[in-house]
Amino acid sequence: MPGEPRASFFALTPDRVLEAVEVGGLRCTGRCLPLRAFENRVYEVELEDERRLVVKFYRPGRWSRETILDEHRFLADLAAAEIPAVAPLDLGTGTTLGEIEGIYYAAFPKVRGRTLDELDAENRRRIGRTIGRMHAVGAARGAPHRLRLDATTYIREPVEVLLKGSFIPESLAPRYRDVALRIADAVAAPLAAARTQRIHGDLHYGNLLWTSDGPILVDFDDCLVGPPVQDLWLLARGRSEEARRAREDLVEGYELFREFDRSTLALSEPLRACRIVHMSGWIARRWDDPSFPQAFPNFKDHRYWMQEYEELVAISEALA
Repeated sequence: MPGEPRASFFALTPDRVLEAVEVGGLRCTGRCLPLRAFENRVYEVELEDERRLVVKFYRPGRWSRETILDEHRFLADLAAAEIPAVAPLDLGTGTTLGEIEGIYYAAFPKVRGRTLDELDAENRRRIGRTIGRMHAVGAARGAPHRLRLDATTYIREPVEVLLKGSFIPESLAPRYRDVALRIADAVAAPLAAARTQRIHGDLHYGNLLWTSDGPILVDFDDCLVGPPVQDLWLLARGRSEEARRAREDLVEGYELFREFDRSTLALSEPLRACRIVHMSGWIARRWDDPSFPQAFPNFKDHRYWMQEYEELVAISEALA
């Protein structure tokens, strides 16, 4: 019946999580801890052989089976090439993707590491090398079911959602719309002309875990087809000289393994605008999820939208 997977998603219990994990013959100790996550429901589960799994239940209606399998195929390709990324496990059923009550789910080995908020030049070059290797694998095949990074998906459609839901204060909404659409118009052609391929798509510091062996790439839930620069600018955002030097360090490491089109660095600020608008559109789309108003209590405040508007204006003026 319509709505059942969504209701089950919000009502997931530890028993249902453990039942899903054990479908293919894996055996759990009963230890099941919910982990902080907004888009999906994520749990840490302990197996009788003392392994720890991170089990992700995908939000119903967001991705199709084929779209998720594109993500898993990318991760399998990375694992085969010995790129440090966390790939999903066979659930014991011959596949990495399970389904329970209409909800897709996958299990990943738990990886221990720490996140870093800032890096020195050598570690930036180290990450650049890892990204270059990842992109060399990513370019080897397509991902026909994943989103493409374009101005419509990442600016125009989110703006429509925000306006329709009256999230932006009425006095500011027309100006926010106008500046966002100006940026969309300016970035549409350069994005369309840029070489695109499979990329991580959301490679911020939180999705890099550092171990004694170096960085590990995690959480490919937002992997997409887009220009490689998308996976660099998030680690060195902004217009400052420091940000420019950081991007140069990343590219220097990257180019040890793969050629990088340096002209696409000009997309860094437009892509930041895409992220600003897209993130707000994502929050708006999820506003009926009880966890979102709690997590983003200032989302409807004038100050929140004024700050976003001013950021977009600065980006738009830099593009002029």
